[in-house]
Amino acid sequence: MHGGVTASRFLMLSATQVLYAYRSGLFPMAVEEGRIGWFSPDPRGVIPLERFHLPRRLGRVIRGGTFEVRINSSFDAVIRACAKHPDTWISGDILEVYVELHRLGFAHSMEAWQGDRLGGGLYGVSLGGAFFGESMFHRVTDASKVALVALVERLRTRGYRLLDTQWLTPHLAQFGAIEIPRRQYLGLLAESLALDCRFT
Repeated sequence: MHGGVTASRFLMLSATQVLYAYRSGLFPMAVEEGRIGWFSPDPRGVIPLERFHLPRRLGRVIRGGTFEVRINSSFDAVIRACAKHPDTWISGDILEVYVELHRLGFAHSMEAWQGDRLGGGLYGVSLGGAFFGESMFHRVTDASKVALVALVERLRTRGYRLLDTQWLTPHLAQFGAIEIPRRQYLGLLAESLALDCRFT
């Protein structure tokens, strides 16, 4: 794991517990022995919405109309596809609680489709003016990237302040993702939670 991560472990997981954690700057991941770890990285990965970078080639793909972007049309399929990654941290408990969060209107999926085929997508949690990105997958080249661009556009137009990526990866860095100190993140989080933004 990334340096500076703090975690505590609990066996139980509920939608209420997860929402409280997000508001406190924490997020859950499955760790060994089926336990749940609560993480608060320092530094924290974010994508500044005002500085999002759209790679030129990806812009051409989007303009070409290769994919149709849908929202929440198949949340269950998206999270299950994300959970199939060999290094997944999405346990059965994690999957169940996020499906419940989706049912309650907090968790959402952005999906890139080609006809009736789900090419890729991502999911995360929306609270106030913050969106907490959780995981993404693709079966078709560029599909998850198209979903990310659509997510950023939606967050911008609806007045969101924070797109949390948890950690910074080379993949996310190409879109302008950066790391910020935990203290700065918590301040940005507080400002974002005070907003009344609606994802759908």
